[in-house]
Amino acid sequence: MSGKITKEEREEMEIMFQKIDLDNNGYISKHELHDLLKDAGHPLPGYKVRDILQKLDRNHDNRISFDEFLSIVNELRGSKIEKTFRKAINRKEGILAIGGMSEQSSEGTQHSFSEEERFAFVNWINSALERDPDCNHVLPMDPNNNSLFTSVGDGIVLCKMINLSVPDTIDERTITKKNKLSVFKEQENLNLALNSASAIGCHVVNIGASDLREGKPHLVLGLLWQIIKIGLFADIELSRNEALAALLRDGETLEDLMKLSPEELLLRWANFHLENAGQPKINNFSTDIKDSKAYFHLLNQISPKGIEEDEPRIDICMAGINEKDDLKRAEAMLQQADRLGCRQFVTPNDVVSANPKLNLAFVANLFNKYPALTRPENLDIDWGSVEGETREERTFRNWMNSLGVNPHVNHLFGDLQDAIIILQLYEQIKVPVDWENKVNKPPYPKLGGYMKKLENCNYSIQLGHQTGFSLVGIGGEDLRDGNPTLTLALVWQLMRRYTLNVQEDLGDGSKVNDSIIVKWVNKTLAEAGKSSKISSFKDKVISSSMAVLELIDAIQPNCIDYDLIKTGSLSEEDKLENAKYAISMARKIGARVYALPEDLVEVKSKMVMTVFACLMGRGMKRC
Repeated sequence: MSGKITKEEREEMEIMFQKIDLDNNGYISKHELHDLLKDAGHPLPGYKVRDILQKLDRNHDNRISFDEFLSIVNELRGSKIEKTFRKAINRKEGILAIGGMSEQSSEGTQHSFSEEERFAFVNWINSALERDPDCNHVLPMDPNNNSLFTSVGDGIVLCKMINLSVPDTIDERTITKKNKLSVFKEQENLNLALNSASAIGCHVVNIGASDLREGKPHLVLGLLWQIIKIGLFADIELSRNEALAALLRDGETLEDLMKLSPEELLLRWANFHLENAGQPKINNFSTDIKDSKAYFHLLNQISPKGIEEDEPRIDICMAGINEKDDLKRAEAMLQQADRLGCRQFVTPNDVVSANPKLNLAFVANLFNKYPALTRPENLDIDWGSVEGETREERTFRNWMNSLGVNPHVNHLFGDLQDAIIILQLYEQIKVPVDWENKVNKPPYPKLGGYMKKLENCNYSIQLGHQTGFSLVGIGGEDLRDGNPTLTLALVWQLMRRYTLNVQEDLGDGSKVNDSIIVKWVNKTLAEAGKSSKISSFKDKVISSSMAVLELIDAIQPNCIDYDLIKTGSLSEEDKLENAKYAISMARKIGARVYALPEDLVEVKSKMVMTVFACLMGRGMKRC
């Protein structure tokens, strides 16, 4: 390694990596690296590409992970190869390079962004928010220029898009909606958007309100993609769409199907319809769909056939499949998608160039509008086993994803069974992990894979004991087997330590604990002349959210509109309205709160603690 890679360079490398990884599987294969070097003007014979792989491929799986990719780029840094290497990447999908986008950027740093993504996201936002009067001052945006990057500067569009992806995440009453806002009000809206995005699982660690107000393209597009993707994937889950059970293969159980990621389910869904059409299966939404033929057959299978009297009939015209030119064929296919109201995210060029991100979004939108699946009734299926994740599980999963763990956590217990995510969380709480000598990395062998994962789980329990966690009765096998209760016990302690680390070593050097937070809360409330007081995080008085709201007002005076707060004898609905306002206001003043309004109403002590701890951090100017 020729030097330490900066945070800004790593962000750029992540974008570059995604552009090379055509099949979007998280790795660069030998042929993808070979093609890139050829495009960069440095073609290498196959044996030399293999030599590079052998040198950088630490786990010997004949492919390059993101960390290994960083090693390649760093090794080439400053060389002529590196400059042409970047140019080749930027040519792949119309990537535009923006120099010096960050004040911390090293001289000459290039932050790349895709014109195709900008075009797709602008059209999606224009369509989604066209009837929202609060966005009239910036919509419709022009997809052919950079208006997107200035239109998100006041935070309103971002807040609206978050609520479209996960309804009711943000209390609309907390969004400042005037057409022309002061810098301070823009900052508040952007804080609200960023902290709410984090709460739904977006990775926003390296994004600040000032980045969005300045319209830094790579950061704006990165955040928007996460928000849009969460919304597109929301219903691609068995507990929310039991018809997905139609995708079961012989010998599989519902549990097997529930372990699949949304991307894997989408691919299986597409292949289900292609198989019914007598067509070959596809392996990805990039190179395998670039001729548009699979899309033609998919559209023909899912279009409404008009079986019911009140159901419209839409016959897909297949004539365009015989077009000789790939771009003309793609355009003919998209014209048919338009008849279904699904011409979103991709242009003919995006299909032909095999843009994996935008094609994934295109297919997800097709699924959401026309799944064309029927829940199987003739199979021996235990439907009682199909349970959605609990509120607590969702909060933990979103917290993990907001920290940028890799791989993305889709199913809490299944995705933690090899402890790779848990070990990354230890690093987040400043516990060193010996990745080289103590951790087995995927992919795992078919024979002995269980033991490799178990060794990781045992190591994570060992680290927990060294950290001082209470792990009585919890062993590595409990994590490996996906035991919900015991896995959550460890995850909660990781989240608790992460939350408390924000304010560690305050005052006289003592570690922050529950009693210190309660004492600070009451002292802050009293000094601000507020009447609220709490005895603990289990205090039933918290259910009205008044203590939280008055604490927010004590931290940032005059920010709470007391006319919006329900008082007196409160119904459960009244309490929930107060809690929604309180959670959103906490995020608006800069506290990164993961808890949900229901946690306050029900006085869930664990989540209540995190709310007050984050507000304490904000009040101490440390959050």
